[in-house]
Amino acid sequence: MDVVKRAAGDLIGAYASGRPVDPPTDVYDDLTLDDAYAIQLAQIEEFRAKGARVKGHKVGLTSAAMRRQLGVDRPDYGHLLDSMFHLDAAPIDAGRFLQPRVEPEIAFVLGRPLAGPGVTAAEAAAAVEFTLPALEIIDSRVRDWKITLLDTVADNASSGGVVLGTRPVPLDAVDLRLTGCLLYRDGELVDTGAAAAVLGSPLNALVWLANTLGERGVSLEAGHVVLPGAIVAATPVSAGDVVTAEFAGLGTVTANFRGAAC
Repeated sequence: MDVVKRAAGDLIGAYASGRPVDPPTDVYDDLTLDDAYAIQLAQIEEFRAKGARVKGHKVGLTSAAMRRQLGVDRPDYGHLLDSMFHLDAAPIDAGRFLQPRVEPEIAFVLGRPLAGPGVTAAEAAAAVEFTLPALEIIDSRVRDWKITLLDTVADNASSGGVVLGTRPVPLDAVDLRLTGCLLYRDGELVDTGAAAAVLGSPLNALVWLANTLGERGVSLEAGHVVLPGAIVAATPVSAGDVVTAEFAGLGTVTANFRGAAC
């Protein structure tokens, strides 16, 4: 069994057991970025073989602070599966996650396919049908979040779940760079920020994703959701917490970790 299959099996096992594993870069020597994406894709193909559907992508490591923290010079991406999506304010079972944290993001919903390389900001904007306020639940199958770029890439960019708001807003109705966000946990303000923290604008993250996927022969599809990256730092959550993000011009979205999943 080769390294890609073994590493993918380790991470899939963490999903099943609920127990995090050692970082792939500690277990397997000389992993490359291509290896890490191959490990990610091997897991996605395994999930698809069991009936899962890809409903979009996420971009991670889009803030300069997070890239400095991990010592990396580029974002990464992961896949969003249908099982990851939760309804706004509906109960979410915190027990399905290992080490969850929540990040506020401005989600793009595509109205047409978008294929790189060579995608421009104008083409990316034209492909967006509308935006939604969103909370991404990031999670790590790697013990204690001790991750490098290669570890998080292998672990599907630390994807866990997505909560989308219910008020679609056209792209031309918001100034993405200046859109502010207030993040609350259990009614208390925990962080504030503006969407310019996401590569200068969330639209730049969409361009990066389309072109990076295009180099790998993958295009973004109409109807898919793209999470371009966190506006503020991730907030740890546990059972009983309720997290709400309030976006200027976009409205609110709530991740409710009280009660059983619906």
